[in-house]
Amino acid sequence: MIKWLFKYSAVIFVFNSILLAIPQTIPLGEVIFLSLMGLYIIVFLMNINQMKNVIFHKAFSFLLLISILNIVYFFMFHSFVDLDAIKYLLARTMQFSILAVSIYFSYDYYRKKFLAHLVYFATVIIFLGLIVDPYLLSGRYSGLMWNPNMLSSFTTVAFGVLLLKNNRFSRFDYFLLFLFLIISLATGSRGSLVAIILAYVLRYGASKRNVLYAFLALLSALLVTSLPFDTSVNRFVSQSMFNDRILQYKFAIQSIAQNLFVGYGLDKYSYIDMSLVPLYLEGKVKGAHNGYLAILTQYGIVFGSVILFIILRQCIKVIRYFRQSIGVERAFLFIIIYALFASVYESIITGINEFHTSLFWFSLSYLSLSIFKLENES
Repeated sequence: MIKWLFKYSAVIFVFNSILLAIPQTIPLGEVIFLSLMGLYIIVFLMNINQMKNVIFHKAFSFLLLISILNIVYFFMFHSFVDLDAIKYLLARTMQFSILAVSIYFSYDYYRKKFLAHLVYFATVIIFLGLIVDPYLLSGRYSGLMWNPNMLSSFTTVAFGVLLLKNNRFSRFDYFLLFLFLIISLATGSRGSLVAIILAYVLRYGASKRNVLYAFLALLSALLVTSLPFDTSVNRFVSQSMFNDRILQYKFAIQSIAQNLFVGYGLDKYSYIDMSLVPLYLEGKVKGAHNGYLAILTQYGIVFGSVILFIILRQCIKVIRYFRQSIGVERAFLFIIIYALFASVYESIITGINEFHTSLFWFSLSYLSLSIFKLENES
């Protein structure tokens, strides 16, 4: 049981983030999350010497540094009566531990099978969604998810992973690629266009095939925008990429300025100080909708800048190392780069249980260990 938990806890953690995005399975997802955290803490303490080798492993040093900064920040600006801050500190620390330990002890599984299982899981969720709600073009489609943007994040990641991890495709793969593409566009999320374009660029570069696809995509876009739908293309043409985000950024920046050096606290991720928002805008302004601003709001400019530096430095390291890679590494690279782009218009990389956020930290950890293994083999 302990060995199994060490190996596959990251799979449970990542897949459970989808259950937490489906209204009907949120109670189940919460039970799984709390049970996983509680059981993992017990197992961690029972195997502290073995865990120490993983936690202090060179490949996961960026996770350790962020965890240490979280602890230092807590003792400087929180007290033990700040229960929400304690919850965040424990959850983030255990999240990093789960990912690092699971990847370390089951590296071959994550290299050979995990992405395929991710695609299968996405397929099941999408088909169940189509059974419950088959009306793709009756508005912004959300399937089983509570939010169309959440479904878009899920399906575009599945699309990119399937497109990039395989060198050859079966007929069923082509069917799934088409399905993921249609669902992603039907969500009306403009971010899905970023993911789709990024996936194609990583797959084909500036080849003639890519130019042809771009031409066909342009023709399709012209056709779609002439129809009364609410797809990603329609919303992009009618509203622009940041149409409803500028207001969020404005108040996020004002919030940062209010607590410039110390921030609002560990539990205030994706936070906006609502006392700064006029009453007539309260329904429109809900969060930072920008991962980078969210971190600065949470930690303040001192701690926030250091944490952003650690994250971006590690991202640049793995991107430079694997920029010419194909297959699994390229698929994980797509997840990281997409998250960096998505963090401009969504609060990616800051939370605990959001799907793309969890997958971002997982992918960064996996590729960091891959670098260590490849360098030591050579």
